[in-house]
Amino acid sequence: MVGEALRKEEVKKKVIEALKRAYDPEIPVNVYDLGLVYDIRVDDEGNVEIDMTLTAPGCPMAAMVASIVEAEVREAVGYDKDVRVNLVWDPLWDPRRVTPEGRKRLKEIFGYDVVEEWIRRHDELRSQRE
Repeated sequence: MVGEALRKEEVKKKVIEALKRAYDPEIPVNVYDLGLVYDIRVDDEGNVEIDMTLTAPGCPMAAMVASIVEAEVREAVGYDKDVRVNLVWDPLWDPRRVTPEGRKRLKEIFGYDVVEEWIRRHDELRSQRE
């Protein structure tokens, strides 16, 4: 049982490494550090199921991003394993899900912390409505 749990953790680490190589073609930060991945499940046989979202429900690149993720993960865990990528919309993504590594990368690209700016504007708009 302990060995099985360790094996699942090893597979999950490989999946995370693969997700860090998967990008939305429109955003220069990987899907993992953007906070698009909600859940990673590994079964006893090493098959993988991922729940992820996109930055917007109407994203025209949805199918492409899911395919990119599936291909990267399949290469990491082996072509003999099942890999399923589920696009989910609940909860909706927001920039607070971006990892510290993702925030650092966005700051390098844009010259400021875009997540902090989003939070500031979001809170400002919410207080105006109240």
